[in-house]
Amino acid sequence: MHHFSSAPRSRRLVGLGLTALMAFALIGCSQPAQKPASPAAEKPTEVILASTTSTQDSGLFDVLIPAFEKANPLYKIKVVAVGTGEALKLGETKDADVLLVHAKADEEKLVAAGFGIERRDVMYNDFVIVGPASDPAGIKASADTTAAMKALKAAGEAGKAVFISRGDDSGTHKKELKLWAASGIATPTPGTDKWYESTGQGMGETLKIASEKGAYTLADRATYLSMKDTIELAVDREGDKGLLNQYGVIVVTDAKNQVGGQAFFDWVLSAEGQKVIGDYGVEKYGQQLFIPNAQ
Repeated sequence: MHHFSSAPRSRRLVGLGLTALMAFALIGCSQPAQKPASPAAEKPTEVILASTTSTQDSGLFDVLIPAFEKANPLYKIKVVAVGTGEALKLGETKDADVLLVHAKADEEKLVAAGFGIERRDVMYNDFVIVGPASDPAGIKASADTTAAMKALKAAGEAGKAVFISRGDDSGTHKKELKLWAASGIATPTPGTDKWYESTGQGMGETLKIASEKGAYTLADRATYLSMKDTIELAVDREGDKGLLNQYGVIVVTDAKNQVGGQAFFDWVLSAEGQKVIGDYGVEKYGQQLFIPNAQ
């Protein structure tokens, strides 16, 4: 009778186990490494830009906003186009993150009161007085803007002309009031002066109404140029020093998305943002609608 030792059998079993483990290890090493799941793309945050109807109606935002969002994919701009006065109020109540407006003195007061972090010049164009091509008030021949405003009042009182005001506390309306005051004329009112009417609406709508009535109005050049083919109004007064139209940009203090507001502020003042502004309108109108002037 032969007796078999258990030791060699145990060693064989251990060896088989080790061989199996190595095989599994080799199979595991040959499998492609699993890539970690990529995190979901970060959703852009909304930045509320309160601005004027003139920048909206001129078409500038149709090119400026997409350019900003392409350069800053973390942010999505929501434009609230109102008069400058209302835009500044949205800054005070922190219902906007950044402002792009055109009433420099009021903008500086907003910053001085602590509602804005900083104000910077961003671009400019000019105001023009538009009206019938026949110019019944004769303002083309006036010596300056002061004389032109006096001629408008005189023609209005004589029943020869009508002036349409925006009457909405916008930057354009504020400029109009300054022009009357600088000419020594008490601010006309619709109730007292039959030749003076107020729309309470934006630049585009006011131009349409002035065109329908054959009346004069004060407009920013950009909006006028963007609409001139659809209205019957001519530029009857332009180029005077007092008709400069400067725009400023302000980040609202402690805004809901102050970081996003700052991003827009920085970009619109950058060489890239300034180029978009300077290029706008050149191909279509043969001239710049806004002149970039960030320093």
